[in-house]
Amino acid sequence: MARTVIAGNWKMNKTIGEAVAFAAALRKALADKPDLPEIVIAPPFTALHAVSAVISGSAICLAAQNMHEAEKGAFTGEISGVMLREAGCSSVIIGHSERRTFFGEKNQSINKKLFAALRTGLNPIFCIGETLQEREENRMEEVIGAQLKEGLNNLDDSDIRRILIAYEPVWAIGTGKTATPAQAQEMHRFIRNWIAGGHSKELSEETVILYGGSVTPQNIALLMSQPDINGALVGGASLDVESFVRIVEYKSTQGV
Repeated sequence: MARTVIAGNWKMNKTIGEAVAFAAALRKALADKPDLPEIVIAPPFTALHAVSAVISGSAICLAAQNMHEAEKGAFTGEISGVMLREAGCSSVIIGHSERRTFFGEKNQSINKKLFAALRTGLNPIFCIGETLQEREENRMEEVIGAQLKEGLNNLDDSDIRRILIAYEPVWAIGTGKTATPAQAQEMHRFIRNWIAGGHSKELSEETVILYGGSVTPQNIALLMSQPDINGALVGGASLDVESFVRIVEYKSTQGV
């Protein structure tokens, strides 16, 4: 059975000072609380090392928002997995729709990044999702299937076991629109069935599949009530400590 994970992607937000203050407040708010999911936060690169020091020894894990496929080299402005590990990261977000849309990342390059992350000892959060046009054309499964096939190409079961998959419908990211619980469940079930068909039922049942796309304290419980949703990749609502804590504590705050 898959474990539960709540991850916060801060995107290009928070200075080092703001990030440190947030991390300290989050650690305090969640201290000694039982029955919490795994918690991951992804600050910008500049704050990783400082935040790592604040959350050291706690149940909060650190992720980066992106990485380059090479360990080092003449790639101005890029960050390697080795550098992220040294900064304190245990995870890295790969293939976020904003990277695909604004920076032209393709499935093949995302596949290389997944290999590089695993080789470096990082656990990838692999993002996939369809655009509004693709959904309106009823091409969701075709698009998601291609992203899975090409993104996970040549990865074996032991590799995939370390990957968290985040289904993020592009039309719901930062728009205030959210896939209904039924829509989200339908795609999560498709992803799980795809893994079962291409690999094994056992692996599909163990795979953590997160939902992302305007997740809030108000909708988290309904989303988490779906059988194939194992957690959330939270954007805007992860930038406020109180909001993020309410999402992390969805079981107690929503009565689930």
